[in-house]
Amino acid sequence: QVQLVESGGGLVQAGGSLRLSCAASGRTFSRYAMGWFRQAPGKEREFVATIRASGRSTRYADSVKGRFTISRDNAKGTVYLQMNSLKPEDTAVYYCAATSLGIATTKDQYLYWGQGTQVTVSS
Repeated sequence: QVQLVESGGGLVQAGGSLRLSCAASGRTFSRYAMGWFRQAPGKEREFVATIRASGRSTRYADSVKGRFTISRDNAKGTVYLQMNSLKPEDTAVYYCAATSLGIATTKDQYLYWGQGTQVTVSS
């Protein structure tokens, strides 16, 4: 069992930056690949980024490639999402999730989810 708690969301102007954190409970964090997803009002939850358990490989949605960076610190049991050059269309609730698969880009592949943190980007 893994429990996930996101933090770091907030209100930011377009062009600004935010860093999201996701703290995991339990000793098995380093066994899981981690992902970030987001859900805007009235839309489906969509993939943002993922990172392997080792941290050696990452993957991003095209919409955030070059602007967002996912990273992890297995010693701290935490995964991060650095978001730069934010746009109003990045406004959403952001969720972190854990999967036992090597790497995964669809929400159905993830076992554990956090409660989410709101990110609002004003124009």
